[in-house]
Amino acid sequence: MSATTLPLARRVTGLVGSVIDSSTSLLASQTHDIVRFAMGAPSDDLIPVEFFDRYYGAATPGKYAYGATDGEPELIAQVLDLTNRQGIESSAERITITTGGMQGLDLACKLFVDPGDLVVVEGPTYTNGIATALSYGAEVLETSVDEDGLVVERLPELIERAGRTPKAIYTVPTFQNPSGVTLSKARREQLLDLAERWGSVVIDDDPYGMLRFDAESVPDFAQLAPGHPLVFSVRTFSKILAPGLRVGWVDAPSGLRELLISAKQAMDTCTNVPAQQVVARFLQDGHLYAHLARVKELYRARKNAMRDSLRRHFGDGVRSTDPDGGFFLWLTFAGAYASVDTQQLFEMALRNGVAYIPGPAFSTTGSFGNALRLCFATSTPERIDEGVRRLKQSADALLEVAK
Repeated sequence: MSATTLPLARRVTGLVGSVIDSSTSLLASQTHDIVRFAMGAPSDDLIPVEFFDRYYGAATPGKYAYGATDGEPELIAQVLDLTNRQGIESSAERITITTGGMQGLDLACKLFVDPGDLVVVEGPTYTNGIATALSYGAEVLETSVDEDGLVVERLPELIERAGRTPKAIYTVPTFQNPSGVTLSKARREQLLDLAERWGSVVIDDDPYGMLRFDAESVPDFAQLAPGHPLVFSVRTFSKILAPGLRVGWVDAPSGLRELLISAKQAMDTCTNVPAQQVVARFLQDGHLYAHLARVKELYRARKNAMRDSLRRHFGDGVRSTDPDGGFFLWLTFAGAYASVDTQQLFEMALRNGVAYIPGPAFSTTGSFGNALRLCFATSTPERIDEGVRRLKQSADALLEVAK
């Protein structure tokens, strides 16, 4: 029987996959040297492997048994301590441990999004966030981003034009993926006001907030409106510790607790117990803040190295964002390079030994054809400069072909 004759569910038409995640397999298949600006992840030298290996090797009760669906109690306690240290009021009834941040997004859409519902997203925005909303049948409405994050002022006009209010507003408010920009305090307050007016859930996806290396912090939604019933916060240890652990959490109104547990039990029963215990031990033993202090200094140096390298190699041929934390620069070709199509450039760049994510991957409309996302977190300054050199070599070759 061919796949075309299988009785597939209607929802498969909304399964668009992830260009970012697919790049992992693509890069693994390459045999030549590649500077990897594509995946948003810490490099191996920035992962506290020695601690994780020690904790994984320790014999602990229930290590390989099923765990509670809402999470290991010791990890929930550590998450609460972490949250409270950030000045955010929460409680154990609000915390559910998830299999990475992606499961948090999936749970949010599973609970709030019906087929045909309107979901507002940033443009550009995280590819997997769009994919999750679409997998539940959402109609996605993309709105613009500037140096202060989501342009909230545009939303009333866009919603009036759409003729209906959004069921959810999806935002990556701090060091946004892919642009690196941060939503201002004033706009966060405006967004909460609009959510209340429309009865829309704010899906607050913040994997990078603890990776601030410059400037003063901006208040979290939970600091601006403690316990707000329309804020669903998604967090993860993937960016601050290691993505392969697949451990995150959601902080959501306590009234959702049983629904979240039921929804998660239909997915994976419980998050990986050994990984939860490893993260809990790392936090209990007090290693997190020293780890963060170390990596933030290195991320600052790597971001500055990337911006310096872009200026040195491209001059005014590119524009890039200048984030105060996180992993990413958003690069837009300009001047003599303004006609570069980053999807066309990708294959040539990969052959020349540099990988990135093309701009259209972060849009439902195919926008941002002359833009791309670069991850500075994964490479040393020397490798960053080599990667930017290879990127320029590839862009020059593409323009030469187009003549």
